[in-house]
Amino acid sequence: MRVAIVCDWLVGTGGAERVVLELHKMFPDAPIYTSQYNPNPKVWYDDKWFVDADIKTGWLSTLPLDLRKFLPLFRAIYFSRLDLSGYDLVISSSGAEAKFIKVKTPAVHITYCHAPTHYYWARYEQYLKNPGFGWLDPLARLGLRLLVGPMRTWDKRAAKRPDFFIANSNFTKQQVKKYYGRESEVIHPPVDIERFKPNPAGERHGFLAAGRQTPYKKIHLAVEACTKLGLPLTVIGTGPDHQRLVKLAGPTVNFITAATDETLARHMASAEAFIFPGVDDFGVVAVEALAAGTPVVAYGKGGALDYVSKTTGLTFTEPTVDGLVSALTKFNKENFSPRLIRLFAARFSPEAFQKAMRAFIIRSS
Repeated sequence: MRVAIVCDWLVGTGGAERVVLELHKMFPDAPIYTSQYNPNPKVWYDDKWFVDADIKTGWLSTLPLDLRKFLPLFRAIYFSRLDLSGYDLVISSSGAEAKFIKVKTPAVHITYCHAPTHYYWARYEQYLKNPGFGWLDPLARLGLRLLVGPMRTWDKRAAKRPDFFIANSNFTKQQVKKYYGRESEVIHPPVDIERFKPNPAGERHGFLAAGRQTPYKKIHLAVEACTKLGLPLTVIGTGPDHQRLVKLAGPTVNFITAATDETLARHMASAEAFIFPGVDDFGVVAVEALAAGTPVVAYGKGGALDYVSKTTGLTFTEPTVDGLVSALTKFNKENFSPRLIRLFAARFSPEAFQKAMRAFIIRSS
């Protein structure tokens, strides 16, 4: 088959980029069409990050990478006008506008959906409250209010174009049905579980939270709950919510703002539990904790329900400080086996992702 891969952008090393990387490994000769590309992200564990890939960009790639949050309308136009004639199979990896592509029959278009576009649908109110543009927030709010109506219409129309939808979690499957009216099959994203190993000494102390510090991640719940209980907590990462978290933190909370991936892996392996208090479409970082044999304490909604069970952690039902305090009070690290948790995490490996994707493509083509 003549295959093409399309993605929103390739600028970092997150879960969406990891999906594209695995698709590239499956189809190394397939060109990758994207809006913007950063050829030098910081990837200490992989020195072959797309170096042999045929990356195809257009006029949007001439703009600074930092502007990508400003460009949804232009991305929609760019992707909708891509010439993808000559391909038998096109796979779009999309949480934004890559699904806007048009593919002519008899070619097959499969969309791997990370989420229905957040800033139009489930997180519209959050983006309106905290656009994340600093001093340009008022302009961003005005633009979002003016464009959200027509862009929702266009986004929903574009979601009818793919022949098949794949969702990255059961939560995303529900969201795809809710906002797009489309059925989808769940294939979990690949997690580089080999980067994370259980602590060989077996010693575990304190709790861990990590990720970009934005309001919707609700890391403040972990900070406030551990402060209230006097429990040691390490918070790795930074973001627009960082100063607020520092102000909320008591003496038992420690912040690491410039951690390498190696540092994160070490802390994952030495924590009693990883706290995952927000609603995420999947939550790669929580599965990375499982790969280190570390149980996860998660809010019982979102992608976490696909991997947090009585053998891998526990959930809390109220997204409040008291709700998390109750869960942490019940938590006992002796109830969990790092070995069994690590074995469970293997089902999210890149190999498992590739196997499921190949099977889906065979059935769909």
